[in-house]
Amino acid sequence: MKVVCTEKSQILAVRIADELGVQVADTRFARFPDGELYLQVLDPLDDETVIVGSVTDNDAFIQLMLLVDACEMTKKTLVIPYLGYARQDKKFKDGEPISARVAARALSHEVDSVITVNIHEKDIARHFKVPAHDLSLAAEIGEYLKGRDLDKPLILAPDSGAADFAAEIAAVGGWQCDYLKKTRLSGEEVMMEPKTFDVAGREVVITDDIISTGGTLATATKMLYAQGAAAVHAICVHGVFTGGAYVHLRSAGVKSVVCSDTIERACSGVSAARCIAAALRK
Repeated sequence: MKVVCTEKSQILAVRIADELGVQVADTRFARFPDGELYLQVLDPLDDETVIVGSVTDNDAFIQLMLLVDACEMTKKTLVIPYLGYARQDKKFKDGEPISARVAARALSHEVDSVITVNIHEKDIARHFKVPAHDLSLAAEIGEYLKGRDLDKPLILAPDSGAADFAAEIAAVGGWQCDYLKKTRLSGEEVMMEPKTFDVAGREVVITDDIISTGGTLATATKMLYAQGAAAVHAICVHGVFTGGAYVHLRSAGVKSVVCSDTIERACSGVSAARCIAAALRK
């Protein structure tokens, strides 16, 4: 077995290979003058190949498909730590594509199985044409928080839809968990507060699968401080951080912002490598 990867998933791929005790195939990436992408896998491949690549933008999407084709004649497991197109998982308006379905079908071509990590909606797996298994980093995030020496933190989901994920994280440390309840005070004013627990004097950790613009989290942070929170932290699986989201959160008073390495960032404090390697061994 060898691991190959796209250009933006190099660090995670090496970590997965180290966990498995296998080599990473050297791969060259370039671009033609007209913008067309080029790659070449320089090392010979084994009978089984693990292809690692997050779909963070259109180039990453095309590069991942090119890499699958370059690894022909081997048994291929495709690891997609972050599938960006997964957020359009239904038709919200007439005439729209189901982008998650398009991406899943395209990435099923010439691979034997697929592994994803905290995909936006579990139901997306049915669009792959090969067996697909979604992993959760709740345990890894919980272990990370255990090492942060937080004083009886409240693990807080931004809404009820993310409450189960927050509960999985909280179970690791035996912490209390809750989710933010929105109450509309007027046509323009909304109050956000934990549904059950009081945050006064407590450290709060807001958890979610994705942090994109950070707008909701920034607003929630200001309200939590107004309700007496001692500190607010934010941690997620996929740190998209569009439009200056990281700075927006820190300026809103979030004490620390952490993500995993499904999208490789300077604040990637949690690694998906061990979880992915364990799934590959099965």
